[in-house]
Amino acid sequence: MDWKLELVFVPVSDVDHAKDFYVNKVGFNADYDARPSDSIRFVQLTPPGSACSICIGEGLNDAPPGTAPSLQMVVSDINEAHQQLKANGVDVSDIDVQEWGHFVYFADPDGNKWAVQYLPQRPNG
Repeated sequence: MDWKLELVFVPVSDVDHAKDFYVNKVGFNADYDARPSDSIRFVQLTPPGSACSICIGEGLNDAPPGTAPSLQMVVSDINEAHQQLKANGVDVSDIDVQEWGHFVYFADPDGNKWAVQYLPQRPNG
């Protein structure tokens, strides 16, 4: 039996602002945005090529905005990822080259932290 992690909650203060950041600056796909009740809004966003999505919204969790655990994505080209984020206005770190991988870091408008990793020893990152 497979156990697949497919959704991670990211607490944000302004759903529309966060959705705009993730879709138009980071490049996530906007999969779903619905309000099943007056007190709940569920927005699902997925990085291109990922089997795991994030969700943001209202009435989903009581975690304070900006308190998601550090999140990480893996890419096949760290230079392209860095260039794309920077070109889209994301405040992204310089490329950090380590023996075990290359990284860039950024945070969303609420301070939720992200790492983007490239693994040179692994085909396609």
